[in-house]
Amino acid sequence: MSPATRKTTQSPAPHPADSHDLLRVHGARVNNLKDVSIEIPKRRLTVFTGVSGSGKSSLVFSTIAAESQRMINETYSAFVQGFMPTLARPEVDVLEGLTTAIIVDQQRMGADPRSTVGTATDANAMLRILFSRLGKPHIGPPSAYSFNTASVRASGAITVERGAKKTVKATFNRTGGMCTRCEGRGTVSDIDLTQLYDDSKSLAEGAFTIPGWKSDSQWTVGLYAQSGFLDPQKPIRRFTKKEMQDFLYGEPTKVKVNGVNLTYEGLIPKIQKSFLSKDKEGMQPHIRAFVERAVTFTTCPECDGTRLSEGARSSKIKRISIADACAMEIRDLAEWIRGLHEPSVAPLLTALQHTLDSFVEIGLGYLALDRPSGTLSGGEAQRVKMIRHLGSSLTDVTYVFDEPTIGLHPHDIRRMNDLLLRLRDKGNTVLVVEHKPEAIAIADHVVDLGPGAGTAGGAVCFEGTIEGLRASGTVTGRHLDDRAALKETVRKSTGALEIRDATRHNLQGVDVDIPLGVLCVVTGVAGSGKSSLIHGSVPASAGVVSVDQAPIRGSRRSNPATYTGLLDPIRKAFAKANGVKPALFSANSEGACPNCNGAGVIYTDLAMMAGVETTCEDCEGKRFQASVLEYTLGGRDISEVLAMSVTEAEEFFGAGDAHTPAAHRILDRLADVGLGYLSLGQPLTTLSGGERQRLKLATHMADKGGVYILDEPTTGLHLADVEQLLGLLDRLVDSGKSVIVIEHHQAVMAHADWIIDLGPGAGHDGGKIVFEGTPADLVADRSTLTGEHLADYVGA
Repeated sequence: MSPATRKTTQSPAPHPADSHDLLRVHGARVNNLKDVSIEIPKRRLTVFTGVSGSGKSSLVFSTIAAESQRMINETYSAFVQGFMPTLARPEVDVLEGLTTAIIVDQQRMGADPRSTVGTATDANAMLRILFSRLGKPHIGPPSAYSFNTASVRASGAITVERGAKKTVKATFNRTGGMCTRCEGRGTVSDIDLTQLYDDSKSLAEGAFTIPGWKSDSQWTVGLYAQSGFLDPQKPIRRFTKKEMQDFLYGEPTKVKVNGVNLTYEGLIPKIQKSFLSKDKEGMQPHIRAFVERAVTFTTCPECDGTRLSEGARSSKIKRISIADACAMEIRDLAEWIRGLHEPSVAPLLTALQHTLDSFVEIGLGYLALDRPSGTLSGGEAQRVKMIRHLGSSLTDVTYVFDEPTIGLHPHDIRRMNDLLLRLRDKGNTVLVVEHKPEAIAIADHVVDLGPGAGTAGGAVCFEGTIEGLRASGTVTGRHLDDRAALKETVRKSTGALEIRDATRHNLQGVDVDIPLGVLCVVTGVAGSGKSSLIHGSVPASAGVVSVDQAPIRGSRRSNPATYTGLLDPIRKAFAKANGVKPALFSANSEGACPNCNGAGVIYTDLAMMAGVETTCEDCEGKRFQASVLEYTLGGRDISEVLAMSVTEAEEFFGAGDAHTPAAHRILDRLADVGLGYLSLGQPLTTLSGGERQRLKLATHMADKGGVYILDEPTTGLHLADVEQLLGLLDRLVDSGKSVIVIEHHQAVMAHADWIIDLGPGAGHDGGKIVFEGTPADLVADRSTLTGEHLADYVGA
């Protein structure tokens, strides 16, 4: 063999570009991470596990994904960056091998009443173009089919300042598809006047029944009584037509009351401004109850809830209007689009077809495009966001998922796993934060954080394969094969909550008796009608406490102590012990450090660059004035108490000089739901989704209700914490409460006294009761999808 021949048979030296197969993180210290250093393989599926609060999101989202996004933003010009959110560099020494990160998180989609599944994806935009090209009669451009666009007509003179000024006549027309009555919302609000006043009384006799409207207030009651428009001595029902018009709808007018200039306006606009324009979640409970009583939302009679004008509804393709198309289940709409053969719009039909098929493929074919996006669950919202990435031709991208199996039945988890593997097989790096064993099982690489939560976490306990994790002895490794056994004996019901002929959404005239005094689990595939049955049909009376998945709102100043009401008894205890005002012990009130206004940090806005956050030098981040910190309770000042964990505070307020029963009760509830590691002053903005829901559950446990409705309480819970949750549910039932849980987790199903299974499918294939009985009967029966998966889970 010649030297030349021999040379060609040798393998070539590896190209330097092929050596970047690892994503390296060194010295990560974001939130509770303790100098974490880790190497993650690229183009593989890596699952991050660990107890809730161990630092998974801090590593994946706040470090890796945040730095990737920040570096991409820096490639834009300063002008463009000025319009983008500013991101600070995460606290980490080295980050190497980053690729473009696409984040698919659990953040709820906008709850704007005009936002729908169709507008949140590209489906509505494509449908509007389709109808503007093929719809008969032709009514205008795509905007003519948009319920977010109002029709505008204008004409007049405009001055053109170019060279010599000249005035020209101009007309402007824009055809929109918005229904003029409901302004594209689909519903109209109606105020129940009987909730505002008693018409048998006069203003002088205290006719108003509005909370906070006291008879001696010149700003409210006095304004109407002394305005000069109304007779304060006459019963409201005897007002003339003009008086009634002035009373309810009067235009804003300046009047003088007791020598003070005030603005008088009708009762309806005043109520709309003072109550209806505010966020209901932020209202005090009695104000919120009044608003819910006084205001009713009904389907718009003009557009019948379609949000569209008559013109937009009149234009049709094959006897189907755009309103009909948006109301169809997406899988049916996909079939209808497949039947359209029009060469002039072929590329549009192909793109629309692909988007709709992606919905079906991801298990959301039961949704309709006109479904308000604010009504989607966290899991549904996350899967809707996935749709735009499924057919993407991009490779070498880092996809970051936050518990993509939330809200999924075990039957649907397999489909989600297939999608994650497909993204990986296209040459992408897939990072998944997850608790479910079925999702952890498909990982190429596992990173387990812990060992505990909060300050006890933030370290890497294990890196390697799933088999290695099982043998590792970490909390996750020990609990990975946990299986809750079926109960030997189940509780007997003490009564029943009857639901008859339930037809909300996809429910098909359901009749069911929900047993009381037991742990009842309502289950079924995603979209089978569980939430429609429980939230839509169980009366929201005073005896029902509902803990749903709606996100809790809170700014950086809100923390577990303020949200749960714990800070009130703590402030009073400090005030009593020191003989001063309670307001001194609030960082949002009189006790706030004057330099940072109680924030603990000073923010410096640097326009398009990341703002700088520095610890306040006056209070050293403690948020309070120095004089306030001189007052102590049980030897601790208020800043030291807020720095305590729930477990420490429970002991502190349980006995000794600081003994405060009201605070101890709230702390007991927080520990009960597994939040013992949280510090009392930790900002709500730093809590994970699961922590926020359990915080809400702890708050509602104080409510005086006989029936508790919980919507997927295992969201964000580690396998080790599920056992604690089951203990909590048992304690609630044993104390005489009735607990109804909407849940997919097999451990909760196995632990139930009674199961109601909906199905058999999703959307119009669901909405029926397919099983009622004990978990043992469901396993023995194996007649439903849930029965099959539960039988596999318990090893029957």
